[in-house]
Amino acid sequence: MDILGISPGRSVADIGAGSGWFTVRAARRVTESGNVYAVDINPEAIRYIEKRSEKEGLHNVRSILSRSDDPLLPASSVDAVLLLKTYHEVEKPVTLLRNLRAALRPGAKVGVIDRDGNGENHGVSPEVVLKEASEAGYQQIGRYDFVKSDNVDYFLVFTAK
Repeated sequence: MDILGISPGRSVADIGAGSGWFTVRAARRVTESGNVYAVDINPEAIRYIEKRSEKEGLHNVRSILSRSDDPLLPASSVDAVLLLKTYHEVEKPVTLLRNLRAALRPGAKVGVIDRDGNGENHGVSPEVVLKEASEAGYQQIGRYDFVKSDNVDYFLVFTAK
């Protein structure tokens, strides 16, 4: 979260939020003065996150039932975005990243944590992500391989060009 600049008062999007693992942690980190958009294409995941946020007293979580190619985030609404083990599942990643740009505030960071793979093993090569992000108008500003000690997962950070 430090790398993405997630701190009190910031606005964060968790794209492919699933069960809300990252959403909950980010919501606590940004405090009540910030907010977190839990974005997912699965209505069941959205319902689960809404119930979980209510149960845990997190009033700064906003859930968004998105489309597969558009996160449907409000314009100029986020300072940081994370796709945690989600990128390899995205059907049209270049389109998704292009549609995401309108939601980014100046200087916003977009992080991708995924497994190095070939698409058939729940992973995607970091080189593919770099190529697609560049095609969508992003530039890489960081690469980290400390996600796990097995050197299989990676963390790429981008900003809009």
